[in-house]
Amino acid sequence: MLTPSRSLTLHAESGRELPRIDAFADLYAMGVRPRYGEVIMVAGRSGTQKSGLVLFWVAQMNLPTLYFSADMSAFTASSRLASMATMDTSTMVEAGMAEGGKYRQAYIDALADLRITFSFGSPITWRAIDEEMEAYVELWDAYPQVIVFDNLMDFENAESDYTEQMAVMQGCTELARHTGATVIILHHASDKAWEAKTSPWNPPSRDQVKGGLSEKPELSLSVALDPTSMAYHIACIKQRMGPCDPTAQRYATMICEPEFTRFRRAEFRQAAAWTKQPEEWSPSKVALATHPNV
Repeated sequence: MLTPSRSLTLHAESGRELPRIDAFADLYAMGVRPRYGEVIMVAGRSGTQKSGLVLFWVAQMNLPTLYFSADMSAFTASSRLASMATMDTSTMVEAGMAEGGKYRQAYIDALADLRITFSFGSPITWRAIDEEMEAYVELWDAYPQVIVFDNLMDFENAESDYTEQMAVMQGCTELARHTGATVIILHHASDKAWEAKTSPWNPPSRDQVKGGLSEKPELSLSVALDPTSMAYHIACIKQRMGPCDPTAQRYATMICEPEFTRFRRAEFRQAAAWTKQPEEWSPSKVALATHPNV
């Protein structure tokens, strides 16, 4: 049993904001604050670079991370990280690794400072999670600060069983509370909704996330990719400690560079937006002022 003051003292670290990364500047400008100790969902339709986004995010923060993946192979994940670090395309990394010698060593050296530990295999099971957590603590004498599950549907028995999916989300909540880690879990949005056909490049609204499971996390982000412009849209559809828009009509925009598994800030340079007085604008304000849905 804890008094409010004692609870606040013990869990102070859980409320801290995660390290900011430059690519998310316009998302932060909308009041989105990813925090330590939260369960964060990243949801999107098929082919929207969800795995690439989360891989980029955790690599940019470079916090001690345990990453469970059933969607990517070990080589795919590591080659994407090498591409991200060197700005060589994934194709170049694959060719360099096959060539061997100095090329292979250069990519291996590029990954030396990354604090990401992977666990691959499908399905993801709680037994495997327990074993990996025990091994991680034995190796580093600490819990990881970030735990990633890619993705919810790849948990054992969770592909089509709503009850099992809810159990997974409850397990993620308990894991975050026990370890103090931020738990990021990827999930799918419906590809069959009317909006998916009429506005395929807009982030899905909260009610389009499969099973309505975006309600459970403290923070739920919805993503979409326009493959013609590579504009990458992120909406905050649930945030327990800040503003959100369940309709996903208000969103931040980045530029996706899938060949490098990188994301960068979008620069909106419409003349009208840049004619404001200097004190009236900033890059984030310009992005919002010129955005068609704001």
